[in-house]
Amino acid sequence: MAYRLSRLTVPRPGLAGLILGAASLLPVFASQAAESIVVASTTSTEQSGLFGHILPLFEQATGVQVKVVAQGTGQALDTGRRGDADVVFVHDRAKEDQFVADGWGIDRRDVMYNDFVLVGPKSDPSDVRGASSAADAFKRAAAGTTPFVSRGDKSGTHGAELRFWKAAGVDPKAWSEYKESGSGMGPTLNMAASLGGYTLSDRGTWLSFKNRQDLEILFAGDPAMFNPYGVMLVNPAKYPTVKQAAGTQFIDWVTGPAGQAAIADYKVNGEQLFFPNATK
Repeated sequence: MAYRLSRLTVPRPGLAGLILGAASLLPVFASQAAESIVVASTTSTEQSGLFGHILPLFEQATGVQVKVVAQGTGQALDTGRRGDADVVFVHDRAKEDQFVADGWGIDRRDVMYNDFVLVGPKSDPSDVRGASSAADAFKRAAAGTTPFVSRGDKSGTHGAELRFWKAAGVDPKAWSEYKESGSGMGPTLNMAASLGGYTLSDRGTWLSFKNRQDLEILFAGDPAMFNPYGVMLVNPAKYPTVKQAAGTQFIDWVTGPAGQAAIADYKVNGEQLFFPNATK
């Protein structure tokens, strides 16, 4: 009887009570929502497929979700300067060091490296294959009539290309066959393939690029073509909205044993695209 009485005397919530009850749970659900960070990075880390490989591993390990803004290095650093990212992951050491020196970033660390490669048509009308150095390869390319497609987007690859032109003593803007795509590595390679022209690529994007048509690597191996990548936190002293704890968690992971192993494990057709080189 007591059991029946207790059932009869416990009030049943109406619709209003259910709504209020559900509303009271919203702060709990919000507090349990996964934290997320914005990483401004180069197009090569995304277009090569690297981020597609390592980010799910990071998110699984930490619960922190990553939104990638893939841009050229110059644009990615500008995104950091505006405070529109928590972390910057790029590949132009001189610009990275300046970014930190100017107070926009902190805790810059080495992550990995690969190299730049000069690709072009198999027929190689400018005999780039016979070059003795990167500067010589660019000088040979400029001496011919085969188009050279530049990214022209202030990216790390574009910056390296401009250094090679300078070393070759060539002003590419004065050359009629110099074309600028104004876009990322993938579209630039597509344009070079369509024109049957030369272009400079990072090896990672090249190895994962499908639309090669008649293009192949014609010159590589000069130490000047070494391509290191670095990661840093946008300075929270300038932008209090920067998610310092979660951003540092990402930096620690990508430069730590798990992240470095994940980078080394990423391969396309059996070839390793990036080589981890973080130091503690």
